[in-house]
Amino acid sequence: MATTMRNEIKVGDLTIRFLVEGDQSAGSVAVFEFDVPAGAKVAAGHSHNGYEETIYGLEGVLTWIVEGTPIDVGPREALLIPRGAVHHFDNTGDVDAKALAIVTPGILGPDYFEEVAAILNAAIGGPPDFAALGEVMRKHGITCAE
Repeated sequence: MATTMRNEIKVGDLTIRFLVEGDQSAGSVAVFEFDVPAGAKVAAGHSHNGYEETIYGLEGVLTWIVEGTPIDVGPREALLIPRGAVHHFDNTGDVDAKALAIVTPGILGPDYFEEVAAILNAAIGGPPDFAALGEVMRKHGITCAE
């Protein structure tokens, strides 16, 4: 089955491109590529109980903190984040990074990232509406750890 890549989604410093959405795989998998600029502090600590997430490094190095343990993921390296594991990541290097995320089952989709982007964009340089972000996270099965 051929798929067409959906538009890029900008969420803060991240650029996300979905390659396979859950509805294209009968819910078995979702796959997206994401770019992280050098030096970016990106995701707040969070977990998800409804799916595993496998990260495959394409370019640069991302430092993932999974249950308090730092793990560098570079090109051709993979990391499995089990359900319920608290994690976040940063690009602490001086080179832009790109990775592939494989979500199984495929219950996380572009809508989550689009909703988060809308909240961040509405903040216009100020702090985002953290209550609204928390609501979106819960709606999509993500629990903020902080």
